Amino acid sequence: MKKNLITICIILITTLSAHAQIVKLGIKTGVNYANQNGSDITVNNVNYKSEAITNYHFGLVAELPLGESFAFQPEVLYSSVGANYKAAGVLADINNELGYITIPVLAKINLSKTFSLDLGPQASFLVSNKENVLLDDPKSFDFGAAAGLGIKVTKSIFLQGRYVVGLSEASTNAEIKNSVVQVSAGFYF
Repeated sequence: MKKNLITICIILITTLSAHAQIVKLGIKTGVNYANQNGSDITVNNVNYKSEAITNYHFGLVAELPLGESFAFQPEVLYSSVGANYKAAGVLADINNELGYITIPVLAKINLSKTFSLDLGPQASFLVSNKENVLLDDPKSFDFGAAAGLGIKVTKSIFLQGRYVVGLSEASTNAEIKNSVVQVSAGFYF
């Protein structure tokens, strides 16, 4: 019985080690340049226009190669987006920051050994909402499309630039959609 258990453990460890060499796991962090596009916000009969804000993102990333020139790249990130709303003649701005758990699932097309094109959908789940004036209620789910460029600096270190455009409304009452430019740095273990 002990020999069978030891044999099964050796087979499991060997199998997991083989798969660990195929699937790369890592971490990434970076800067968001986010805005909310669409209709302007009206508060107390004052029309506010949106301006982009700078925020951050961080999380886990995986790469599942399917040959030399193609891979899937799923990620789980915390991403802070939103906008700053300004109005002419009004002293106080409205800051709207939304925190999402985002799950992009990207097709990674390797253009060379260094560069890749990343394309795919992104699902986002609202986890925090910081605003200094009560605006329209944000929706708890946001769907978007992502496109970007990846750069392999070394075998483990990578850089990414990406644009994510919201395809669904970010608010229940206003016609606004999230958009964000992300610049990231990461490391595969």
